Amino acid sequence: MKKLLLVAAVVALGWYGNQYYQDSQAVQPDRLLEADSSNFICDGREHCSQMTSCAEAIFFIRNCPNTKMDGDHDGVPCESQWCG
Repeated sequence: MKKLLLVAAVVALGWYGNQYYQDSQAVQPDRLLEADSSNFICDGREHCSQMTSCAEAIFFIRNCPNTKMDGDHDGVPCESQWCG
């Protein structure tokens, strides 16, 4: 019985530690704007493959129409390419 409780405690601590680590690595949209937004202009680009940085992608989703860069609608664009 004691071994089972010990294993359960270790598993729970491992899960909690992993969750804490994942949360600490999460991208915060407001902290992503690395560059002055005056460096960018809306020019019709819509996709992550057309961006050159995370800051540019954030500018586009915040300021330009018809962007297709935030599939999960969490405010963080291009998570697998630029802002991950």
